[in-house]
Formats: sequence, C-alpha cells, structure tokens
Amino acid sequence: MVTGEKNNGFDVLYHNMKHGQISTKELTDFIRERSTIEEAYARSMTKLAKSAGNFSQLGTFAPMWDVFKGSTEKLASCHMELVRKLQELIKEVQKYVEEQSKAHKKTKEEVASTLEAVQNIQSIFQALQKSKENYNAKIVEQERLRKEGATQRDVDKAGVKAKKATETYKSYVEKYATAKSEFEQKMTETAQKFQDIEENHILHMKEIIQSYSLYVDETHIQIGEVHHEFVRNIENTSVESLIQKLAESKGTGKERPGPIEFEECNVAIAAEGAKPRRRKLLIPGRRKDKDTDSTCVNKVKINCERKKNRILLVFLQNVPQVDEEGFCIRPEVNENDILFCLSQQNSFYSSSDSEDEDEPRKFHVQIKPVQPNNGVHRNQANIDELKASIGNIILSPSTSVRKVTSVYLTFSFSRNYGRLTNNDLLSLDPLSPAQAVGSSSAVSSSAVSVPNRPTTPLAPGALVPPPRPSSRPKLPAGKLTGINEIVRPFSPPKASSPTPTAPLARAESSSSLSSNASLSAGNTPTVEDDMFIAKLPTFEKRCETPAGTSRGPSPVTLASQDALPIAVAFTESVNAYFKGADPTKCIVKITGDMTLSFPMGIIKVFTSNPSPAVLTFKLKNTSRLEQILPNQQLLYSDPSQSDSDSKDFWFNMQALTSYLRKASEQSPSASYYNVDILKYQVMSDGIHSTPLNLAVYWKCTPSTTDLRIDYRYNPESMDSPSPLTNVQILVPVDGGVTNMQSLPNSIWNSEQSKCLWRLTDISEKSENDGAGSLRAKFELSNGPSHPSTLAVQFMNEGSTLSGVDMELQGAGYRLSLSKKRFATGRYMADC
Repeated sequence: MVTGEKNNGFDVLYHNMKHGQISTKELTDFIRERSTIEEAYARSMTKLAKSAGNFSQLGTFAPMWDVFKGSTEKLASCHMELVRKLQELIKEVQKYVEEQSKAHKKTKEEVASTLEAVQNIQSIFQALQKSKENYNAKIVEQERLRKEGATQRDVDKAGVKAKKATETYKSYVEKYATAKSEFEQKMTETAQKFQDIEENHILHMKEIIQSYSLYVDETHIQIGEVHHEFVRNIENTSVESLIQKLAESKGTGKERPGPIEFEECNVAIAAEGAKPRRRKLLIPGRRKDKDTDSTCVNKVKINCERKKNRILLVFLQNVPQVDEEGFCIRPEVNENDILFCLSQQNSFYSSSDSEDEDEPRKFHVQIKPVQPNNGVHRNQANIDELKASIGNIILSPSTSVRKVTSVYLTFSFSRNYGRLTNNDLLSLDPLSPAQAVGSSSAVSSSAVSVPNRPTTPLAPGALVPPPRPSSRPKLPAGKLTGINEIVRPFSPPKASSPTPTAPLARAESSSSLSSNASLSAGNTPTVEDDMFIAKLPTFEKRCETPAGTSRGPSPVTLASQDALPIAVAFTESVNAYFKGADPTKCIVKITGDMTLSFPMGIIKVFTSNPSPAVLTFKLKNTSRLEQILPNQQLLYSDPSQSDSDSKDFWFNMQALTSYLRKASEQSPSASYYNVDILKYQVMSDGIHSTPLNLAVYWKCTPSTTDLRIDYRYNPESMDSPSPLTNVQILVPVDGGVTNMQSLPNSIWNSEQSKCLWRLTDISEKSENDGAGSLRAKFELSNGPSHPSTLAVQFMNEGSTLSGVDMELQGAGYRLSLSKKRFATGRYMADC
C-alpha cells in the first residue's frame, strides 16, 4: 500500500478511517430500529394481556385466563426492559461517535505533513517521468543525426540538448530519492496511527456488539423462564382443581334435600286461603287513598304514552305520594332535572316540529273533600299545596331555546378544540407576572384539532406547558430622567379576530401556512404582543383562530384525474445558551417539524376512489438530522435505506383519508387541512449553528452598572442566508435603577426593571456585515446589580438551519408550495 506506483496508500487509509464514522452511525440506526420493534412488540403483548383479562370468567376454563394474563404481562415487561437497555446502549454509541469525531479531527491535523509528503513525491514522480521521456528523446535524436551524416553543428546542438536533458533527469532522480525517503518515514508513522485508530474502533464496536448480544441473551433467558413458569402453572392446574373451583364458587349446597312425604289436605285452611284478599291501605282510615293512587298513576301513564316525553318517565319511577288531604303530590322538576334528562337522552329535542311538541302539558289533580274537624289549618295547607303544584309546572321548551342551546354547545365545543398549546421555550413573558412554565424544548404542532388524532410521541420527559393567558395586565409606563421623555407603556394585546387565510395548497397565490408548532409570540419573551403578532406573516396569525383552520370556501375544485396539489412547510426552533465570550461553552439545540397541507377538495377525491394513488415523498438533506420521528400512524418508511442524505416515506392512504374526513367533519367550512407529518432534531456544531452569536459583559459597582452586548450575524448557520427580523433583546437589571443611558436607544420598564432593545433586520447587508454592540449605563440607588440572563427573540422567513427539503415521488400529486422558516425558542446569554 505504501510502495504502490501512484502512492495512494495514504488516501486509502484516510478514507477507511472516515468509513468508521459511517459504520458507527449505521450501527446506531440498527440498534434504534431493533428498540422500536421491541417496543411495538411489548405494547402489543400488553394489549393482549388486557384482552385476556377481559375474557369470559364463566365456566371451568375461566381460571386459565389468569395464567395467560400473568405470563403475557411478564413477557411484555421483558421486552420493555430490553428496550430500556437498548436505549442506554444507543446513548453510549452516540457518545462514542462524538469521541470518534474528535479523534479523527486530531488525527487529520497530525497527518497533515504526511499529506504534503505524498503530494510532493507524486509531483516529483510526474516530473521525473517527463524528464526521462525528454532524455530518451534527445539521445535518440542525437544518434539519428550521427547515423544520417548531419553536419557537425547539428550534431553538436543535439549533443548539448542531450547533455542538458541528462542532467535534468539525474537531478529529478536525486530529488525523487530524497522525497521517497521522507515519504516512507512519514508514511510509516502515519500508517501506524491509522492502524491504532482502526484497532481501537473495531475493539469499541465489538464491545458495543457484545453489550447488545448480552442484553438480547438476558432477555431470551428471562423469556425462557417466563415460558417455563407458564408451563408449570398449566401443569399444576389440573382438571380436578378446575372442577373443584367451579364447585366451590357456583355450588348450591353440600346437604342433599330430604324426601318429600305425602300430606293430607286440611279443608279448613284450604278454604281460608281461597278467599280474596283486600289491599292494605297506605294510610289507615282513608278509604279513597287507593282509588286516588290508582287514578293518578293511570293519568300519568296515559299522558306519558301519548306524548312519549322522556322527562315524564321520572314520575313513573316511584309510586306517587298522597298527602293527608288526598292530593297526588307531583315531584319537583327544575331546570337541572331538564338538563340531566337532556344529557341522558339526546333525542329530547326533535328536529321535526310536530303538533305533539306544541301541545300543552295536562295534569290531573283529584282533591278530596276537606274534613270539617281541621278548620283553618287545613285551608292554609291546601293553599300552600296548590302554590307548590303551580310552581312546579314547567312549560315545554320553545324553538328559540333549542336554537340558543345548540349555538352555545357549538361555541363551547369550538373553544375547547381551538385552545392553543404552544411550547413556551423561554418561559412566559418576563414583562408579565411570573407563572409556572414547562421546561420542554420539543416543538409540537397542530393544524386541525380532531378527536382521535394521530400523534407522534415526543422525546421522553417532554412537558406541555399551560396555554398562554388570553390577556395580560396593563403595566404603567415608567419615566426616568436622562431617557426619552415619552416612554410608551407595554400595552396588553388587543382582542384578535379570526382572520381567514389562504391555504398552502394554492401555490400560485398563497404564501401562508398555519402551524401551532409555530414559533408564536408565546414562545419567547414578548413585549407588546399585539404589535408583535401584527408583524407576523399571515400564516403565523392564523394560530389565533379558535378552530385552528381556515374559514371560507375552498378555492380549489379538484378532479380525480388532476395532479392533486400538496403544500409543505418546515418550521424550526433554535435554542441556545451563550456563556460569556467563550464559544466552547455555547449550548445549542435545534428542532423542527414538517407539515403538509391538503385542500378541501382532495377529501372528495380520496373518498370517491377506493384505491387513491399512494402519496410518496423523499426527505432530502437528512445527513445533518440527528433524529427523525415520523407520524407512525400515517407514514411508512423502509429502515434498510442506505442513503444517509435522504429518506423515503409513503402514506398509509386509508389512515390519511380517515384523518382528513374527521377533520372535514369537525371543520366543514375550512379551505384546507394541515397534517403534522414528522418531527426532527438537527445535529448542532456549537456556536457555529447559531444564526446570531452573542457575548455579554457586565461591570457592576455600587452606584452604576455598565452593560455591553456584542452580536454578530452568522450566515453560515443557514441553508440560504436571509435577514433576521423582529429582533428583540430583553435584559433584567436590579439594584434600583434611577437613570439609564443606552446606545442605541432602548425602552426601560421601571415596574418590571427590564431594558428592551428593538433592532431592525440583521443580515449581511447590515452595517459591519451584521455585527454590532448594544451599550447601556444604569445609575443605581440600591446597588450593586447582579448580572442576569438576557433573552433574545427573532425570526426568519424563507430559510432553515437544517437545509432539509422534500421532493414528491411518483405521479398523481404536485408540490404547489414549499414554505421554510425558523425562529428562536430559548435563546439566552449570560456573562
């Protein structure tokens, strides 16, 4: 390899070292796929165990289901334990990948001199070959002239040229010998380094494989033990024991009944038993109670059968009570009873207007004559009973009540499904009262909320923070000397109205997209949310609509033979933490999600065609993605794909059609429906992956605080560099600020003790190529200040940090619009 003609041994060894990274990544993918399969199997076994527990508990075989259930649950736990171990192994492999990458970078620097030696000997070798050919040609020319009897002058000239070519050839031979010696020396050392790297790589990979094999072997041993236990339980459960359990649980007694003897008839007792018995009255001394009871019940039964009203069935559940005066007491029915009956019977309000509904309710009241010995007390009781009876009469609901109830239910339903769940990555607005906030940095998105909506599992430990408040208290304006005299207060957001937006599927006229994963104003510390939201593009403001879909008729009429328009959006969130001016301490995490938008007309095409064309797409530029989480209920993919820079997916068309049908039933007036397809995490390269680099400097004294914030636009972090817009920097300053001077001008909020800078768009075309500084000096009354963590927000339209893209495959569909954007999540800097 070292002594080859073209000296290509170095190139072979170097690329072989690089192939080690590919092998490590592929091994990680294999273990992750095995973990996914084991997890799916464990969930299926858990589901099977639950179904075994719900089987019939009747018969002699019923106890056997407990054995099946226990064994299946243990099998599921064995596979879940394997999943946990494989996840830990994946973390170890990823850690090794990072160490391997650092080792390769270090080796590359160390073998740079060897590379120069290789290039030197290759260039000298080429020159040597040329000088040798020239030497041979001159010697042959000189001999030819001698043989042909050329003039002495021509022979002398040829001799001079031959001598010069000979000297050149000899010099290159000497140079090649020197270069060869140096090359062999350095190449020997380099080859040893490469061999050491490969040996360590193979040893580490074998350790990983041994761990993998050990985990699988332990799982198989556990599964074997569970199976042996299952067999023992089956063997120990004999036929006699099952029959004995049935006898113990269902037995009717252990003593046999005695024989029945013949008894002669007793005429006297038999004659008495044949007499008819009169019903015992509820109230002794009242002869008409029985008649009153029967009459009232019959009247209510007749009325119920004629009107078929569910509410009146309440009166038939118990025998009506009769008071001392013979009244049939009507149970009290209030509005709560009506609502309860409505919830129990949805068909209470019929959609048809029949005469029975409008017929007034009739009640039969039978009053017994007042006994003369009760006097005034009985008269007063009669009046009270009559008032109570009249007060309990409830009219049938009118048509207007039905309409109001229906509207209210619809409104409440829409409000519940329109509730946003933004992941607030930078906590809630620092200028608003503090609230508890989830710490997740995962991005969730939802275009149309539908029951049983397919979801993608988030990363373990991800929390969903509470929804952002609908309004914020208005803060008073703070005025300081030495600052601008007019300081606008931080105004609360105005009531936002649902704004219809154009669907993504309209490629020719639309540039909007709706997404809850969106980086809305709630994702970062915001000041004057109403103004901030107003500056967002239309697809961002659409997140404020209650139902989460566009309103208005569909702009597209599709035919089954047309290429169906599909729109895609990539939304990414960059989270970063800068520590002082040290770039090595920068922590970065970038996540994103992919959303497809389908026009309303596509649902009719899908439902009318029993076998619609399968929607297939290729996710390109995936080499920078660390993890991809597809919607497993909607998407399929081939885990054996070898191309590391792309990945193919295709839809479960039946599940997609079902999902879109539910979405259309939930929001029939929507023009389009957005579907979350997949989420991903981008591999970061520290500070080089941040669009805006930051460095913070504090100088705190008892009387003053000096603050400087250096920022620099980083176009290399983006797929296609474009301006950062809506840049805001928020800095809390304590110590009792009495005066502030800043450059450029900033806004000070005295109640919250925070300073806010609003900057224009930052790009390569900005001053100093997007680099600059923010300076402020604060005069204190209760110093010194304590350096705090500042928060930054910005957004970008038309670009992503990952460079990921989508390409439709096959026929039947066309990509009408591709939208890309990113914005800040938790973007903070500290000194």
